[in-house]
Amino acid sequence: MGVGLLRPDLVGANIASLQQDGTLELATWAMSSTWLFSLTILVVNAGGMSLVNLLLPSAIVPFAGIALFAYWAFDTGVTLAPVNDVAALTMIPHSLTVLIEFQAYVLVLLGAYRLGMSWLRPRTVGARNRRQGYLRGLRQVGWLSLPALALLVVGAIYEAIEILHLVPLLLS
Repeated sequence: MGVGLLRPDLVGANIASLQQDGTLELATWAMSSTWLFSLTILVVNAGGMSLVNLLLPSAIVPFAGIALFAYWAFDTGVTLAPVNDVAALTMIPHSLTVLIEFQAYVLVLLGAYRLGMSWLRPRTVGARNRRQGYLRGLRQVGWLSLPALALLVVGAIYEAIEILHLVPLLLS
């Protein structure tokens, strides 16, 4: 967010990019219902971000998801930077969403880390070889994904309520 505050032109460029790739159009369509919007947020956060961008790359190349998350966090921070009064007011209720989702992503990142360590150093999980270490690492990912999924569900419901109901009250 600091980079976004220092370079407000990047915020505008990120928002223009979201308009061009159809992300804002999808979000506007999903906002027709709180539950549809919650489900859309959950699918994007659990499926798109956690599974596709964090865990699958780490299942192919150890720790790759951690690097991808660092890029995503930078890009998202720039996009959410409170560069004007409306963005600053919006971030008041949205900061709880950021906190909840970030906690879930930390659990997923821990799973990606444990998978990489189990794969590269199988003895750290009591495995005899890399294959067995990889499988034990996947098991650890599964266990860490359960509380992460619970956080993402809570975060998705709160984010939909916050964006559709709390933010309009703040801005009126």
